[in-house]
Amino acid sequence: MCGIVGYIGKRKAYPILIKGLHRLEYRGYDSAGVALINDHGQLNVYKAKGKVADLEQAVADKDTSGYIGIAHTRWATHGEPNQVNAHPHYSESEELAIIHNGIIENYIVLKKGLMQHGYTFKSDTDTEVLIQLIEYTKRTDNVDLKKAVQLALQQVVGAYAIAVLDRNNPTRIIAARQGSPLVIGIGKDEFFLASDATPIVEYTDQVVYVEDQEIVCLELGKDIEITTIHNVPKTPEIKKLEMTLSQLEKGGFPHFMLKEIFEQPRTLADSMRGRVNVDMNNIALSGFIDNKERFLKAPRIIITACGTSWHAGLIAKYAIEEFAHIPVEVEYSSEFRYRKPVINKDDVVIAISQSGETADTLAAIQLAKSKGAFIFSICNVIGASIPRVSDSGCYTHVGPEIGVASTKAFTGQVTALTMLAVCIGHAKGAIRYDKYLRIISELNLIPQKIAHILEQSDAIAEFAKTFIETQNALYLGRGYNYPVALEGALKLKEISYIHAEGYPAAEMKHGPIALITDQMPVVVVAPHCGTYEKIVSNIQEIKARQGRVIAVVTEGDKQVREMADFAITVPETEECLTPLLTVIPLQILAYHIAVVKGCDVDQPRNLAKSVTVE
Repeated sequence: MCGIVGYIGKRKAYPILIKGLHRLEYRGYDSAGVALINDHGQLNVYKAKGKVADLEQAVADKDTSGYIGIAHTRWATHGEPNQVNAHPHYSESEELAIIHNGIIENYIVLKKGLMQHGYTFKSDTDTEVLIQLIEYTKRTDNVDLKKAVQLALQQVVGAYAIAVLDRNNPTRIIAARQGSPLVIGIGKDEFFLASDATPIVEYTDQVVYVEDQEIVCLELGKDIEITTIHNVPKTPEIKKLEMTLSQLEKGGFPHFMLKEIFEQPRTLADSMRGRVNVDMNNIALSGFIDNKERFLKAPRIIITACGTSWHAGLIAKYAIEEFAHIPVEVEYSSEFRYRKPVINKDDVVIAISQSGETADTLAAIQLAKSKGAFIFSICNVIGASIPRVSDSGCYTHVGPEIGVASTKAFTGQVTALTMLAVCIGHAKGAIRYDKYLRIISELNLIPQKIAHILEQSDAIAEFAKTFIETQNALYLGRGYNYPVALEGALKLKEISYIHAEGYPAAEMKHGPIALITDQMPVVVVAPHCGTYEKIVSNIQEIKARQGRVIAVVTEGDKQVREMADFAITVPETEECLTPLLTVIPLQILAYHIAVVKGCDVDQPRNLAKSVTVE
């Protein structure tokens, strides 16, 4: 979603802002812009449709001097992607400029009121309405910018992370947050602000995560100052940033996505470090241990998530019901929050989000919390909104994920959820001890088994060339690997723009089989486990209709390999852990197909990494 970045200090602002925008490109955007107060006190705004590189070209001959500035990458919500609607936006006097991530829901009412006071608007955005409201408040109430922002935001309904410049005060940035992420970096005689820590990590490891309804004043020569929109002072909580610059570089890979696929042996080892102990024969999750009774007495568990995280939640349903014997419901956050779900105070709600900022998931757990449910989150980004709102949780510790299509975050989520399921089952005495020990042993081996699967990347890349004209694909799986089929289809759609659908293999006869021809590739996830014979029958039905079968099979498999047009092998493991292996070939396949088709793998069209607005 939209990315914001700002700087005030002793360095030239423009290079820092542009580098910050490049760091935020992974979030997804369609235009970019920058506002600078130059050495002569002028407030200059430069904008361009397209990429950050287009913005750089547009301002190549412009005045980019100054030590204070804000910049933005926009993902269009209100108003089409163009230069006029791009951020930053001037106020009518051009004394103020704003950048904004979020949606102002009551902007039409506010806009009509401002028009009655003689204000005119150049763009179609809700953001321009907000800066005009701030300027109107500043003038009519005769207050400074900070107070004007406070008063204006009291009239606003919606979500926002904003930063505002005033050309009459070139030593101060005012920022605020409600529902959209905002982090402040604190350096020596300088401040940074951004949607996430990626633009900041190069300069400082001291950060403050801004809370909802907080307003931040960043002023040269002064400490950071935080108040609420109702002017209640807050004490900033400075935290150490757990991120390194090397994590944000491609490291010799052509794309972040491929790098992140190949990082999974290490990231899953990191995710399990200190939690899976083979020598001690145990799995220890502090978030579970500290709240064991809430899980043990829970009559049901509700999992809420979006997209790839929802697929991880489906796998967790299989594991929790198998090992802990607790009924599990898996809900799309966007649906859960808008119907009237029955939530009891003894329920446990598990929220899954890579970024920890997913707007629908955040709203869903706030709803559940208001009903007295216990909230447990699975997130990757430390200090994000969802873990802060939750009662407890588990970080996946897979490191920053830059590619829009999730890979290592998914396997990190599945790993964390599997550990949680096994912990609950062991504590309840619902899982046999020998099974418990086998899972511990196999979890420990997963990283090296993934490394073995990655050796097939070149062969998969060669096969991917046969997809150059493909327009549709079907993905099938059963049991634990039905959600893997969904995830594989999503990966193909996201980055190659090929229409793909995932189905439970047995449901193929209830409709999708009508689509199968010799032009329809069917990807079948068929490891040698509980439903193997059933899925063999499904493959025979596909081949009887001249379908092309791409199979993911267990090493040593002969039956499916002989029927398949192309097979990718994975090592044998416990059935509950097979998704951690079978998803890897599907990630690689989607990646190489997208490359062959010439698609923008890391920044696919119309998509954003973190969906921080509805």
